[in-house]
Amino acid sequence: MKAIFLDRDGTLIEERNYLKDPAEVALLPGVGAALKRLQDAGFLLILVTNQSGVGRGYFTMDDVARVQERLEEMLASAGVRITRTYVAPEAPDQPSRGRKPSPQFLWDARDEFQLDPAQCYMVGDKLIDLECGWNAGVRRSLLVRTGYGAETERKHAGQLRDAVVVDGLPQAAEWILAASTMHP
Repeated sequence: MKAIFLDRDGTLIEERNYLKDPAEVALLPGVGAALKRLQDAGFLLILVTNQSGVGRGYFTMDDVARVQERLEEMLASAGVRITRTYVAPEAPDQPSRGRKPSPQFLWDARDEFQLDPAQCYMVGDKLIDLECGWNAGVRRSLLVRTGYGAETERKHAGQLRDAVVVDGLPQAAEWILAASTMHP
């Protein structure tokens, strides 16, 4: 089995600092169609998201669940189903099993869904997203320039040599589909 591990904020939906209101969920352009193409190509779609606003006391896990429900409703209208969502609610200074760049959630998904990391990809807008993928041994980590991606590209150019950098999720999907067709 193969999967695309996806960051949420800034990768799939517009970045909103500490998003807690489902009414503010806005898909980035082309995300629904891109995820549908990946899903149709046999990839499981797995969200891996740090939600430090919970650990900081800004919102609750119930708020996270409502935002997730809204996101999944919006994606369902494009025929997309998220296989699993992993949430790290801890603030950066709190102990955490799965907070990115930890690969733990990717390893959990590997075991739960019998995934082959060499057939999986990580897509996100921050260096910690890419590091999470690298730490888990995925085939490739891709940085999207949406959300914090353009800033990440500027600030961490020297650390991105092993990453693929693309404008957004539609371009990431295009790259992944081409790569997996050329080297299945």
